[in-house]
Amino acid sequence: MITTSIHTGLPSSADHHDTSLRAAAAKLEAAFLAEMLKSAGLGESRDAFGGGAGEDQFSSFLVQAQAEKMVQAGGIGLAEALFESLKERSHETG
Repeated sequence: MITTSIHTGLPSSADHHDTSLRAAAAKLEAAFLAEMLKSAGLGESRDAFGGGAGEDQFSSFLVQAQAEKMVQAGGIGLAEALFESLKERSHETG
């Protein structure tokens, strides 16, 4: 008897689950990095020749975007640790 496997090109539910866990872990790392950047003073308005009230209102968006780019570039490894932990926990409960 000959068996053939059909590859549909669609991700399996396990792949989709891992992708969503990885995305959640990356979001958590970006949020963490954004808070650390804020604590370090990134995004604070300058005393001289600053952007005024507009700069203060939109600086959080800049800090968040910078944190997300840091994660895309490899981050600090927190996303991978979070992903592994979430994956392990989902296998225990599921």
